[in-house]
Amino acid sequence: MEEGISYGRLNPDSGERFQALRRELGISAFGINLITLQPGQRGRIHSHRAQEEVFLVLEGELALAIEGEERRLGEGEIVRVAPGVRRQLTNRRPQRLVLLALGGSGEHVGRDGEAWTAWDAPTSAAPQETPLPDDVPVEEA
Repeated sequence: MEEGISYGRLNPDSGERFQALRRELGISAFGINLITLQPGQRGRIHSHRAQEEVFLVLEGELALAIEGEERRLGEGEIVRVAPGVRRQLTNRRPQRLVLLALGGSGEHVGRDGEAWTAWDAPTSAAPQETPLPDDVPVEEA
């Protein structure tokens, strides 16, 4: 896993169907792609042997076929598809479709976070044991 941080920008106007965010950001633990489908475009019918996928619709409407049965998902909707399940992404609308596709396999490592009460605090604790900070005053927001 790469150290440090990396930044990127979603670019649905690139003219490309896929923006490989995993490579752009140097992510090694999971996959993440921006997918942009113009009206009428669709992807391959596919599945994954070990990877589960999550699709989050950012713009437009996704026509998601699962084993041949289609369901529509709108902006802000999200779906998880298990390994071994065939799926196909289609844009049946006259506007473009923009979505994030995230994929990974293996067990999730949960609750490995550390939190501090201040930048100069000498010790940390689990986030669920650390109180939330005061909100920023409205005049500073």
